[in-house]
Amino acid sequence: MRYPYGLNRQGRIFCLSTRTTTPKSLITDEGAMGAGQVLVEIQPQELKFTFELKKQSTCSIQLENKSKDYVAFKVKTTSPKRYCVRPNTGIILPRSICDFTVTMQAPKEAPPDMQLKDKFLVQSTVVPYGTTEEDIVPSFFSKENGRYIQENKLRVILVSPPHSPALEPINGALMQEPANEIPDSADPVQEITMSKDISIPNEQALSDVAEITPSHVGKDIDDLKLKLNNIEAKLNEAEKTIMSLRKENRVAVQESEKLQQEIALLRKKSAPRIQAGFPFLFVVFLGFVGMALGYLLHS
Repeated sequence: MRYPYGLNRQGRIFCLSTRTTTPKSLITDEGAMGAGQVLVEIQPQELKFTFELKKQSTCSIQLENKSKDYVAFKVKTTSPKRYCVRPNTGIILPRSICDFTVTMQAPKEAPPDMQLKDKFLVQSTVVPYGTTEEDIVPSFFSKENGRYIQENKLRVILVSPPHSPALEPINGALMQEPANEIPDSADPVQEITMSKDISIPNEQALSDVAEITPSHVGKDIDDLKLKLNNIEAKLNEAEKTIMSLRKENRVAVQESEKLQQEIALLRKKSAPRIQAGFPFLFVVFLGFVGMALGYLLHS
């Protein structure tokens, strides 16, 4: 069955359905059970991803609000770079159901023992009536002011694709161990440190995993080596080109300095020379004056 969704101003999807169903399973931590309050039921209890190299895998989680109040939820993970959660925060209307989707990025190689130690934490709390996704703030999920926060911890399990029976089971016989307490002030995109690990399978399981190593890994390594060699050759060629340009630049600078010296020398040679003695016009003027005086004296 499909449920109606809406979009807020930030472009996030939130659930508008008011359908109620009978819960199949309930996951709550010790704090929620002690308080006797169940705000949200979660289905399924584990995030199961189909493991295939260089292929993404998606898992959907359903949240059901069992209360008569508006409930805000927030999703955290120990490996934010490996998973994409949409939406990672949201509002669940009273007696309604909402989903969020977790996408595991395409793995480039098989994890050790074909197991992942990643975990998810779903926090939920009552918020005022009419609260929207735009109104969600980090203080909603802080316990410092005595606010009740329901916390549900989910683990990650890898399952084999239908055409690869050699991978079954991958995490089928794992023991579920509780994770350390996650700080309330942690940001949803920050990594959460876990001190307890998932149990390691027996030697027979390890031998089965060793047999499923893909044959194309060697080819990929050879391709990478070839690309690295090509990049190195291009870098050497670029270095030679740079050295040649620097040499040409030095020669051009020397020629420019030589040309400036020649121009200065030519300017010095072309400067007007200082004439010695009286100017020609002055001599002519004195001649006319002498002739005028002589004429006056004779007359």
